[in-house]
Amino acid sequence: MGLNCGIVGLPNVGKSTIFNALTSAKAASANYPFCTIDPNKGVVAVPDPRMEKIAEFIPTKKLVPTSVEFVDIAGLVKGASQGEGLGNQFLGHIKSVNAILHVVRCFEKGDIIHVEGSVHPVRDIEIITTELILADMDTVEKRLTRSEKLIKTGDKNVLAAVEVLKKVREGLNNGKPVRALTMTDEEKKHIEDLHLMTDKPSLYVINVFDIEKDSKYIEQVKDFAKKDNSHYVIISGDIESEIAQMEPEERKTYYKEMGIDESGLEKLIHETYRLLGLITYFTAGPQEIRAWTIQQGTKAPQAAGVIHTDFERGFICSETYNYNDLVANGSEQKVKEKGLLRLEGKEYVVKDGDIMHFRFNV
Repeated sequence: MGLNCGIVGLPNVGKSTIFNALTSAKAASANYPFCTIDPNKGVVAVPDPRMEKIAEFIPTKKLVPTSVEFVDIAGLVKGASQGEGLGNQFLGHIKSVNAILHVVRCFEKGDIIHVEGSVHPVRDIEIITTELILADMDTVEKRLTRSEKLIKTGDKNVLAAVEVLKKVREGLNNGKPVRALTMTDEEKKHIEDLHLMTDKPSLYVINVFDIEKDSKYIEQVKDFAKKDNSHYVIISGDIESEIAQMEPEERKTYYKEMGIDESGLEKLIHETYRLLGLITYFTAGPQEIRAWTIQQGTKAPQAAGVIHTDFERGFICSETYNYNDLVANGSEQKVKEKGLLRLEGKEYVVKDGDIMHFRFNV
C-alpha cells in the first residue's frame, strides 16, 4: 500500500533538516521562511532487522524492504487558511497525505530566528492546529451549503450527510480536530471524500538540540499531547543529519558506542507505522525476501492483493508461519516438521511478522 506522511510546522522549526536526514536528500534548508516552496518528496526504506535474520535461514539474492514517502511541506504561518505566506498552496499539499508529522521547535538557538519571535511550543502547535481547523471549516461549510439545497429531495443519504456535517462544524467551531470527535463508521463515510486535514492521524515530532537543556519545552509538548490524545517522538534533527551522512558500518559503530538500539529517525518511522495501525508481513524465497505493508486486521486475500490484484482475485490459500517460529526453530524445514506451517484460508487475519506463500488460480 502507498504510504506518505506530510512534515508540517512553522518556518524554521527543523522540518527540512529532519526531511534531509530521513531521505539523505538535499532539500533547501535556509534560515528564512518559505525556503521550501515546492513540496520535496523522498521515499525511505522502513528499517526492519527481521529481514536480515530471515536471510540467515532462507538464503536469498536480495532484500527488498517496504517503504514510506515523506513530503516536506513548506512552513505554515498564522493566517495560512486565508492565504498568508502561500498558505492555500501548502494546505492543499497536506490534504493528499495519509498522516501529519507536526515538527515542534523545542530548542533555543540565537542564530535561527523564530517566526513568532520566541520559543513557545504549545503556542506553535495551536497556531498550526487553528489554521488546519479554519481550512477544514471552509471545506465543511461549502459542502454543507450544497447539501442543504438538496434536503427538499427527501434523499435519506443527503439528510444523514447534513447531520454529520453539522456535527463536524460544531466540533471545529469549538476548536476540536475532526479526529477528536466521536463518530461511527457510518458517519465517517459522509466526510471521507473531503480529506479533512484535522481528521488525519497526527504525530508531534519534538525537535531538540540538547534533551537536558530543552527539557522544559519537551515536557510542555508531552503534557499537551496527553490532553490532545496524540502521540509524540523526540528527535534531534541536527544529530540525525550527522548520522545520516555516515557510512553504514560507521553508523553501526556509533550506535554501539552510544548504546543506541535504533536512531531517532527509525523511532519516527516505527511510531508513524503504529500511528496508522500498519503491520508488516514477508514473502521469502531464493530470489528475494520482501516486506509488505498492510493495515492491521487485513485478511489473507487482501494481503495477497498488495502484491498483485490477481493474487487476491484467484486466492486459494496461504502457506503461513511466523517469523518468531522461524527464529526459534532455526529453519523452514523444522518449522514444517513441528506443524507450525499452516494452510490459511480467506478468513485468516494476517499478523505482524507472518511469512507467507500464496496459492492462487486465475
